[in-house]
Amino acid sequence: LRRLGSRLQQPSGGHALRTAREAPLPWFDVDDASPTFSSVIGRCYMPHNGDELHHSGWNVCSSCHGDCSVVRDKMILPCLKSDRIYVVNVGGDCERAPKVHCAVEPTELHKLGLATPHTTHCLASGEIMISTMGDPKGEGKGAFVLLDGKTFKTKGTWQAESDVTPFGYDYWYQPLHNIMVSSEWGAPRCFKRGFSLDDLNAGGYGSSLHFWDWRNRKRLQTINLADQGGQIPLEVRFLHDPTSVHGFVGCALSGTVHHFYRPEGSDKWVAERVISVPPKKVEGWALPNMPSLITDILISLDDRYLYISNWIHGDLRQYDITDPHKPRLVGQCWFGGSIAAGEGVRVTEDPELTEQPKRLFVKGRRVAGGPQMLQLSLDGRRLYVTTSLFSAWDKQFYPELMKSGTMMVRINVDTEKGGLTIDENFLVDYGAEPEGPVLAHEMRYPGGDCTSDIWLAN
Repeated sequence: LRRLGSRLQQPSGGHALRTAREAPLPWFDVDDASPTFSSVIGRCYMPHNGDELHHSGWNVCSSCHGDCSVVRDKMILPCLKSDRIYVVNVGGDCERAPKVHCAVEPTELHKLGLATPHTTHCLASGEIMISTMGDPKGEGKGAFVLLDGKTFKTKGTWQAESDVTPFGYDYWYQPLHNIMVSSEWGAPRCFKRGFSLDDLNAGGYGSSLHFWDWRNRKRLQTINLADQGGQIPLEVRFLHDPTSVHGFVGCALSGTVHHFYRPEGSDKWVAERVISVPPKKVEGWALPNMPSLITDILISLDDRYLYISNWIHGDLRQYDITDPHKPRLVGQCWFGGSIAAGEGVRVTEDPELTEQPKRLFVKGRRVAGGPQMLQLSLDGRRLYVTTSLFSAWDKQFYPELMKSGTMMVRINVDTEKGGLTIDENFLVDYGAEPEGPVLAHEMRYPGGDCTSDIWLAN
């Protein structure tokens, strides 16, 4: 962690609900020795209602290494509902009191035929690239918009119109190997109203990984993970080692993680299913078979561990990926999710558990929902977890969150042998926000973290 004078840390991306001023960007204290430890210490409110902040990124990351003219002082915040992109100043005098610097208005994206911005990465060129998931009508359209890294004006699309994909979501690039990989969620008109099997069966959700020529900005190859049982591939990660040709993607609906790589001597990429979390047969839930719903994955900075969150089942898992072809489960902890004992859902058949897990309580307070977004300290010892996925899905699967708000907990990690332990002294309750409740989603470290920075090889 980068310490900030009085040792206060920032920020956490979140989106407000039923408030006078929606979409706060709160920042919180993670220093155990601080008197304000485990509490929100400031908030930056967006000027518009109905935005729904979701993922975030920086104006500068490690791909700009060696350029002394750039400073990581702006946070980029795309909005899923409004199509707006905020730029928030978090540097200099704004280090402990971030302020909205400017915004890219929805009309600027719509002029390009794009909408629903999601993942942000900076590029070595100084530009900022943001993936988009749809067109202004809500149909699926996977593309990438470029912003000037200094003026934050739109510069057009990264790819040609002929190379747009049916759906979009996340992406990661590996410059040494001239490759970028992107994933698919679904059509915004589908997922924005909640999950429906009718939408799934009608082709409203994706199942493919796309591989791109990084320098020439052309799509090279598509792998349909449905052939391996993968449905709705979301977060995609290369290993942090910039020379590596290995990466992973988590498929939400199928509860699977797929390892993708380029075999030595080949110019084609392949994928293999390496983790499967089996569904549970249940009574008292929406469907008789309950998927785990893997909604986030994260790789430790040393590339040793892979973390996955099973949002519906309610558990968090740690895998040793020293051999990326054979991940080994070494840590697990439970929030309770939708199968907590005594809460209305009865598990009738479970290939993994002999009894239903208990609901998680931290500092005497009940943690509703399941683990969702993850962020790991650079030393790999502290894993921060929030419990909101997306407001429409929160309302559908965990309706109590709409009244209680969500929480953030901290997991202590055994980095030697593997293992996860709930930190009983850390809890941020976003239901207690002054204009809440709040559904907190993604988290960022001011100095960079395990999901924002892409490294360049020497």
